[in-house]
Amino acid sequence: MSSPAPDRLADLLVEHASLEQELADPAVHADQARARRLGRRYAQLAPLVETARALDEARGDLAAARELVSEDSSFREEVAALEQRIPELEDRLREQLLPKDPDDDKDVILEIKAGEGGAESALFAGDLLRMYLRYAERRGWATEVLDAVDAELGGYKDVAVAIKSRGDEGIWSRLKFEGGVHRVQRVPATESQGRIHTSAVGVLVLPEAEEVDVTVDPNDLRIDVFRSSGPGGQSVNTTDSAVRITHLPSGIVVSSQNEKSQLQNRESALRVLRSRLLAVAREEAEATASDQRRSQVRTVDRSERVRTYNFPENRISDHRVGYKSHNLDQVLDGDLDAVIDALSSAHTAELLAAGS
Repeated sequence: MSSPAPDRLADLLVEHASLEQELADPAVHADQARARRLGRRYAQLAPLVETARALDEARGDLAAARELVSEDSSFREEVAALEQRIPELEDRLREQLLPKDPDDDKDVILEIKAGEGGAESALFAGDLLRMYLRYAERRGWATEVLDAVDAELGGYKDVAVAIKSRGDEGIWSRLKFEGGVHRVQRVPATESQGRIHTSAVGVLVLPEAEEVDVTVDPNDLRIDVFRSSGPGGQSVNTTDSAVRITHLPSGIVVSSQNEKSQLQNRESALRVLRSRLLAVAREEAEATASDQRRSQVRTVDRSERVRTYNFPENRISDHRVGYKSHNLDQVLDGDLDAVIDALSSAHTAELLAAGS
């Protein structure tokens, strides 16, 4: 069997070799942003290169073993083993050659918004924030809360967090399927009768845009400042440090009040704005990106759920791929890999089926 997509494979092998040369140049590392970008791409291509080399080696070994069978019958076992291994390597290579999401190596901004369910929804928004922070900690990622609007009885009405890789791993490749409405079924702390309530929380995941990805014209911005507020709206700051930015052409509004200085809040809000503008630009340019965006939060309604967290049964269910597991307590403590792997595998299977 011939190599899957030989032309594409050859191009990627050349790109990998070129990246290796660039990264060996000390001058490249003077620009940390560029070095990080090149390093991520190099790391992204490494598994494919390893598989391609293993496949070439296995094919060479098979040809040699077949020639030697006539002289020594003991090579028949090696021939049989290699004939089984080569199709496995070809399948793996075919999967690795699938077109990559251009944002896979990006960091993300993750927003969590309380929806149906009032105070219980806000409490669960806090639980989800903790889940993602713990998951990031397990993966060795850095996190930064960009903005948070506290709820009166605990949790959050709205919270945005930036999640950054400390190495070459792209965050978007792992978290891009988390967007959507997350439904919780449990007895709320505010429930005196012991009845199970169903609430909904919206999660929106955006690849974080770098300044080179999106150009924001300062003339297109209206910037308002106000005093930070805590639960119930009471002022928690005596100065106008909170910032609200309106992007006039698109109507997108972002705010930040988590930092103590107006300058820091302005930069945090701009980071969120750039990422939202990048998402809008991708939607307009690519129908697939638009479909993906629409699959996230349209309305924070229980019926729009992508995942259910059932506390009485300690069960987590992802309705998009039929995933179900009775380890909800562990998942909420950050053990998310099995859920994310199921979503990623299903997406890969769809791509393979579409290309076959």
